[in-house]
Amino acid sequence: MRDWLSHRAVVSPDATALITADSSTSTDMRAETETTNTRASVTYSALNETVDQVAARLATLGVGHGSHVGLLMSNRPEAVWLIHATMRLGAVVVPLSTEQTLSELAPRVERADLDLLVCERETEPIAVDCSVPVSSVDDGNVSLMDSPAADESAADPEWKPTDPLVMLYTSGTTGQPKLVVLTVRNVFTSAVASADRLGVLPTDRWCSPLALHHMGGIAPVYRAVIDGTGLILAPTDPKPLLNALSQHEATGVSIVPVLLERLLSVGTLPDSLRVVLLGGAPASNELIEHCGDRGVPLHPTYGMTEAASQIATARPSEATANPGTVGRPLFMTTVTIIDDDGYPLPPNERGEIVVSGPTIMKQYYRDSKATGDAFCAHGFRTGDIGYLDEDDRLWVDGRAGDRIVTGGKTVDPSEVANVLCDHPEIADAAVVGLPDAEWGECVGALLEQTDQDSSVDAATIESYCRARLASHKLPRVVTFGAIPRTESGTIDREVVRARLDVART
Repeated sequence: MRDWLSHRAVVSPDATALITADSSTSTDMRAETETTNTRASVTYSALNETVDQVAARLATLGVGHGSHVGLLMSNRPEAVWLIHATMRLGAVVVPLSTEQTLSELAPRVERADLDLLVCERETEPIAVDCSVPVSSVDDGNVSLMDSPAADESAADPEWKPTDPLVMLYTSGTTGQPKLVVLTVRNVFTSAVASADRLGVLPTDRWCSPLALHHMGGIAPVYRAVIDGTGLILAPTDPKPLLNALSQHEATGVSIVPVLLERLLSVGTLPDSLRVVLLGGAPASNELIEHCGDRGVPLHPTYGMTEAASQIATARPSEATANPGTVGRPLFMTTVTIIDDDGYPLPPNERGEIVVSGPTIMKQYYRDSKATGDAFCAHGFRTGDIGYLDEDDRLWVDGRAGDRIVTGGKTVDPSEVANVLCDHPEIADAAVVGLPDAEWGECVGALLEQTDQDSSVDAATIESYCRARLASHKLPRVVTFGAIPRTESGTIDREVVRARLDVART
C-alpha cells in the first residue's frame, strides 16, 4: 500500500483535514479565522500537496526508505506535515519530548539511530547538541533549513503491513526507557478498532491537545487520515482548549484526567462533543460521577504505547453504571488475566493483565532481552494488575512495579533517584508516588545526606533537579532522614510514603 494520506486525498479531497485552533480565549473569532487564516483549516487535497513538498525537501536531506527521522516539535501543522511526509518516503518517524533536558534527550536520540532530527525554533538550541544531522522548520513555511528547493515530489514506496512506521519511547516498568516499534498493521488496526468502539463518523472533528511524543497525541494524526475525519490541533491551557472545542464544533477529544478537571472548572463542554476519550491515568470515581451529572460523554480507556493506544474502552453509560471499569477490550484485542505462574485466571480474580492481537508492538528497538521478557504464552505482559468481570469488562487496580503516573505521564523512580544521588550532599534517595488530587500522583523523595551538618534543603534540591529532569519528574515533596528498609535490604516504600505524607502536611 502507499501512504494513507495519498489514498485519502483521492477518496475525500474536499473534506476538512486539519484545523489549527487559535491560542486565545476569545469565542468570537470563528468566521474571521476560517476565512483569513489559510493555515487554520485545510482540506485533504491541500494537505496532500503540502506533504508532497515537505517529502521532496526531506528527500534532498537524504531521507528515504528505512530512514529514522526524529521529531522535536510541539503540536503544530508542520509536525503533522512531517509525520505524513516520512510515511510518504518510507521512513520511520521518532517523535521526542520537547520538555526534556539535553541529558535526557541525547541518549534517546542516540539509541534511536536517527538519520535526521527535525526541530523548530524553540527546540533548535538543544537539538544541535544531540550529535546528529539537524534541520529546523521555518515558522509557517514548508522549507527546511539547509535543504535546497525540490522541483519534483519524492517517489512514495509501497508499504507492507509488517514495516515499522513509528517508534515511541516509553518508560515501562524499568528505569531504562524502551523504544517501542509500531508497524503499519499495529497503527491501522488500532484505528479501525477505535472507530468501531467510539462510533466515528466521516463528519467528525477530533481535537488533539496531547503531545505528539505520546501515543495518545500521535494516534489521532494517523486515525484522522484513516477515518477521513478532521483533526483539530489545540493548546493544553483550559480556556483556549475549551474555546477550540466550541469554535470548531469538535465531536471528540483525547484528554487526561487532570486536564479534563481543569476544563470542567472553566466552563461547559460544547454540545457537539460525542466522545471524551479519557486515558493516560486512572480516573477517580468522583470525576466519573461528576461527568455523569454534567452529561459529559465520557469514555474511560486503558491503553499502552506497546498496544498502539487503546486496549479497552468503556462507553458513557457503561462507565456511569460501573464506576472504575475501563470497559470491554476493543475488536480483535484479547485480554487475559494470569497468576504468578502464568496460568489464566477466571472472572473476578486479580492478576497481571496480558494483551494479544494485531495492535501489539513488533518489538522494543534493538532490545531483544526486553522484548523477550515482555511476552508470555498469552501475549504482552503489561505489568499492570486487574481483573475481568463476568461480563468481560476490564478493571485495572494498579501497577505491578513502582512506576509513578503523574498527569498522564509515567515517571520511573530509579531515574529520579539516580539524579538525586549525583548531588554531592546526597548519599541515597527513595523516590515514590504520592496521591495527588490534581495530578493523580506526584513525585516524593526521602533523602539521606552525606553529612548530618549538610545545609542542603528542599529548595536547593528543586533547583538542582530542574536543570536535569523534565518538569513532571521533579520531586514535589522532599524530606530528609534515614531511608527505612526491609529485612532483605530493599527500601520499605510504604514507610517512605508515610513519612512523606507527614512532611507535606
